Amino acid sequence: MLFGMPATGKLTVGQELAARTGYRLFHNHLVVDLLLSVFEFGSPGFVRLREKFWLSVIHGACLERLPGMIFTFAPETTVRPQFIGNLVETVTAEGGTVDFVELTCPMAELKRRMDTVSRRQFKKLTSVEMFEQLHAGGNLELPMPQARMTVDTSACSAAEAAVRIARELGL
Repeated sequence: MLFGMPATGKLTVGQELAARTGYRLFHNHLVVDLLLSVFEFGSPGFVRLREKFWLSVIHGACLERLPGMIFTFAPETTVRPQFIGNLVETVTAEGGTVDFVELTCPMAELKRRMDTVSRRQFKKLTSVEMFEQLHAGGNLELPMPQARMTVDTSACSAAEAAVRIARELGL
């Protein structure tokens, strides 16, 4: 699981990591965007179905015995606290493991990256003002397990980050 604040480069690093490992990339926004066509972000139906879809896809990947999967995830308060435990339980019940990798980036760089074409493509957060409000309100937090490693994506390219992750995790 690649996790971090918005604009830390989860999708970009995930794409590089998938290219190097052959693992499948499950970008969380694929489900988010699907559900936004029907539900308001954070509504009860959205929250329930988003987590159900995420877990169903992850469980399906385990059942197919894929050699590995990369899941991008942005911890935030509309995700129920039990989701992470449910994800780990889903994977471990099928004999798999979850490695948590945190991507970080200085706040000024996050704000600089906020409004880009690639972020708009997936209906991601693009407003610096909204980002600042959400961050100040504690809405971009969710208790996460200890990361196996942390990568500052402002200090290296996405390709370099992927190489470091693959090496550290033995992928």
